[in-house]
Amino acid sequence: MLYVERARDGKITALYSSPRPDAGEQKSVMDEEILDFLHKTVSADSRKMLLALSDMGIIRLLEDLIDLLIQKNVIIFTELPEQAQERITERKRLRETVASQDLMVDDIL
Repeated sequence: MLYVERARDGKITALYSSPRPDAGEQKSVMDEEILDFLHKTVSADSRKMLLALSDMGIIRLLEDLIDLLIQKNVIIFTELPEQAQERITERKRLRETVASQDLMVDDIL
């Protein structure tokens, strides 16, 4: 989520990754108004960076979905391809390491 700062006329003037005194309104990276603002004011490289940040959120969602499907016995972990099992296990270990240090993704980025 992004925090939006607006001018008096209601137009977006800045985006932040955390709330600020003049930027408390939350919007998704994929919000049409955000995308329009980025298209007009931000370079293509910066838009790619925002897309990558959005991808990280989707990855976390997929990890949680896979965990849920395994818990509900909809899929069996050992039936996944070996590479998938390794990647899932690796990510879980990394997340546990990060969680044990009380770090958030925003702290890393």
